[in-house]
Amino acid sequence: MSACKIPAPLLQQVQQTIQDCIEKAQQVLECQFAIPNVHFNVRGKVAGKAYLQSWEIRLNPTLLLENQTEFLQQVIPHEIAHLITYHQFGRVRPHGKEWQAVMIKVFKLNPETRHQFDVSSVQGLTFEYHCQCQSHAISIRRHNKIIRQQTQYHCTRCKAQLQPVINTLND
Repeated sequence: MSACKIPAPLLQQVQQTIQDCIEKAQQVLECQFAIPNVHFNVRGKVAGKAYLQSWEIRLNPTLLLENQTEFLQQVIPHEIAHLITYHQFGRVRPHGKEWQAVMIKVFKLNPETRHQFDVSSVQGLTFEYHCQCQSHAISIRRHNKIIRQQTQYHCTRCKAQLQPVINTLND
């Protein structure tokens, strides 16, 4: 386990939560699972990631410190559910019916796919884009991909291609 600035009591809680999740899965599914490795090296707005082949989870240390209870109750089981789903079903849709079933059956949790954390402390520079129905804050990574013509992004609501907002200064 790699932990940069996580206090020891919280590290212990994270480890215990992982252990509890694995034990729950073993009881419900009557199958043995190894305890996954955990790393605290996710950056940006993502709370956690599961790495299926290496059987590990990675957590965002800043969001963990700011949202300890939610991480222990939701994020860690969410990521463990990805590992369990992979073990049981192989490669399937990340938040598909198999993963949802594990969340409900094993962890008795609503299979939420996105967190609602305040990300102001981890959000980087953004660029303003618009579509036909609203304004969008685009990350510098996505902005650079658009500038290099590597991709286009579309609004999930109106489906229009996102366009940069051109700021003009009137003298």
